[in-house]
This record gives sequence, C-alpha cells and structure tokens, in this order.
Amino acid sequence: MATRKKSLTSDYVRSSFFGIEDSLVSTTGLIAGIAAGSADKKFVLLAGVVAISVEAISMAAGEFLSEETTQDMGRGKRHSSSPLIGGIIMLVSYALAGLVPLIPVIFIPQPYTLPAAIGSALIGLYSLGYVRGRITKRPPVQQGLKVLIVGGLAAFIGIVVGLAFKL
Repeated sequence: MATRKKSLTSDYVRSSFFGIEDSLVSTTGLIAGIAAGSADKKFVLLAGVVAISVEAISMAAGEFLSEETTQDMGRGKRHSSSPLIGGIIMLVSYALAGLVPLIPVIFIPQPYTLPAAIGSALIGLYSLGYVRGRITKRPPVQQGLKVLIVGGLAAFIGIVVGLAFKL
C-alpha cells in the first residue's frame, strides 16, 4: 500500500511539475516574443490569455490520454493514478503558472511590462526548481538554477524571434 501511495503521489507531482514548468516557459516565451515585436499591450494580453487557455486544455488532454494509454498497455496490472485526476492537475497547474508572466502585462505599465513578465517567470522557474530539490532531496539551490537556466532559454528565444519579426 505504501508503494502504491508513493507512486500515486509521484505521478501527480510529475503532472504538476510538468504543467507549471511548461506553462512558465511557453507562456513567457510567447509573451516575451509578442511584447518584443509589438507595442500593443492589448494584443500581448490577448495572446497570453489565448495561449494559456488553449495550452492548459491541450496539456490536460494530453496528460489524460497518455495516462489512459499507459493503463491500457498494462491491462491486468493495477495502476494507482487516475487519468482524470492527472489531467485536472495538469490543467490547474498550467493555468495558474501561466498567470505568473501574464499578471505583469495586466498591471505594469509599458515599457516595464516585458522585463516584469520575464522577471516574474524567472523567479517562478527558480522557485519551482528549488521546491523540486527539496522534494527530491537534491541541493535546492542547484536544482533552482538548473530549472531557471533550462526554462529561461525559451524566454530568450521568444524575445529573439519577436525582435526578428517586429511588427
């Protein structure tokens, strides 16, 4: 029973971590790219809301279907995680994490919107990695920096693309 509960918990933690990290990276990359390429704050806000909405649903559906496929492949074996719960965790994690870079777009005036959105997301990425380190019993600062660097590259790429195709 303890192994089953540990597996269940790790499956859901994985779903949450994946949703948070992916949302921070892709939403920040999108917001940074669009904000770098367009000075229209409403356009940046619209794009961010659409991206978070579509991607949260897409990620939740993908989590649900992939977990269900895993269960179908292992028929006869007992699976501890629920595809539906995993999908819901992914949806909520993605949607909430997407707000981290979006909230500065709403409340911070131009020209500070882009640095605030990127800074918020980078703090979120570092914090996620730090928590990951605490959970996995690895050095939290090292894990925070790892997630920050890996995830921060997406924001950088988004800015470069946005500047390259400036509207």
